[in-house]
Amino acid sequence: MSLIPSLLGGRRSNVFDPFSLDVWDPFKDFPFPENSAFVSTRVDWKETPEAHVFKAEIPGLKKEEVKVEIEDDKVLQISGERNIEKEDKNDRWHRVERSSGKFLRRFRLPENAKMDEVKASMENGVLTVTVPKEDVKKPEVKAIEISG
Repeated sequence: MSLIPSLLGGRRSNVFDPFSLDVWDPFKDFPFPENSAFVSTRVDWKETPEAHVFKAEIPGLKKEEVKVEIEDDKVLQISGERNIEKEDKNDRWHRVERSSGKFLRRFRLPENAKMDEVKASMENGVLTVTVPKEDVKKPEVKAIEISG
């Protein structure tokens, strides 16, 4: 039993509490690029008969901290930034797992997207972007009489 505390650097505060163990994090000091903080920002894209609907999980952000933009070439861009929490010198942090930094997701919209009628709303940390679809005209079929 005396090997366990020495292998873990003596960081275990209570031997019987499995959650008090501070596990070694191999990526703790790894220099990740600044824009990779929200790599796991999840976005669902579904198509209904009326619209393309995007749902992005953005917990902890206010709608003012998120941008929804559409470029001329029919690209939907969702971006934002979560700022790092201000530190107080009297605080003692035990673990920091929530990411901070910028995120950016881009989607090329299909030809039938109505770019001038896009709507966005945010509720309970989920951003919903609705892109209505144009009515696709079916090709007109004209019967040709066969002579002869």
